[in-house]
Amino acid sequence: MGGKPGIDRTARTNEAIRVREVRLINEDGSQAGIVATEVALRMAREQGFDLVEVAPTARPPVCRIMDFGKFLYQQKKKAHDSRKKQKTIRVKEVKFRPNVDDHDYDFKLRNAVRFLEEGDKVKATVQFRGREMSRTELGLNLLKRLAADIGEAGSQEGTPEMAGNRMHLIFGPSKKTQKKDEGDTAAAPSAG
Repeated sequence: MGGKPGIDRTARTNEAIRVREVRLINEDGSQAGIVATEVALRMAREQGFDLVEVAPTARPPVCRIMDFGKFLYQQKKKAHDSRKKQKTIRVKEVKFRPNVDDHDYDFKLRNAVRFLEEGDKVKATVQFRGREMSRTELGLNLLKRLAADIGEAGSQEGTPEMAGNRMHLIFGPSKKTQKKDEGDTAAAPSAG
């Protein structure tokens, strides 16, 4: 559809165009000049197309001969395809306590690394209860240790923040991981 102007659904078509004369563009994109609206409408009907107002603010308004229904369908399909190609990034949360056991820490670390490799962001949260609030440095040390252990699988976004009784830090997938995923998806269709 290259070269065709963007037309919205509310564009006036056929008999809804109420001006005396219009600047007409033929179906193939060539200029037909300024013609009376009735003549332009008759030309569109003879060719089996619609007369669509593409520039209502111009003097005289610019109208184009086209199949308006087909145009709307193609615009809708193009919008659907562009939404389909967008990558949605989800944020997965991994929760810790300040005095986490080594096994639990390793388990949650593996989950965080897996989430990052899948292309999701990870929000690491340390939750404090009661007297633990006086020892927030334990949570800060835990998040620093986590950042070091995640290593190249992800990159730290910002610094640890305290919100209420929780401290959190967000990790994003590393560039190397994202490029590897794009390479895998490009190789997958050729294998089939």
